[in-house]
Amino acid sequence: MNFRFIYTGIRVKNMDESIKFYTEVLGMEIAEERERTEPTKGEGVTLKSPNSNQLLELNFYESDSLFCAPYENGEDLDHLAFDVENLESAISDLRKKGIEIVVEPYQIGATVGWKEAFIKDPNGIWIELLQRK
Repeated sequence: MNFRFIYTGIRVKNMDESIKFYTEVLGMEIAEERERTEPTKGEGVTLKSPNSNQLLELNFYESDSLFCAPYENGEDLDHLAFDVENLESAISDLRKKGIEIVVEPYQIGATVGWKEAFIKDPNGIWIELLQRK
């Protein structure tokens, strides 16, 4: 049996705020419309970056859902990574939008030549911004 990874789902505290962050700040688009799922007592929306096959599913659950748990920043999720062409320009644009740069840009290793920086989404999930050469 073959398994093929298709998307990452994260639990969010506020669906509207999270959709706004991922679409307006990080430029993602809605790939599958926001939909309520009665069996989970929740709702979800699937997002996609232009020119990427990776999908991100945002999930919100009511307090009496089996899937609801006290929210802890990021839980066991380490981070989500977004590729950028020009890290300095991306950081400048994020600052203009009022986004806090949690880890300022730095180079990864002497031989790789990549640069990265980190921000957080409204739920406290770390977002890596990566410029590869």
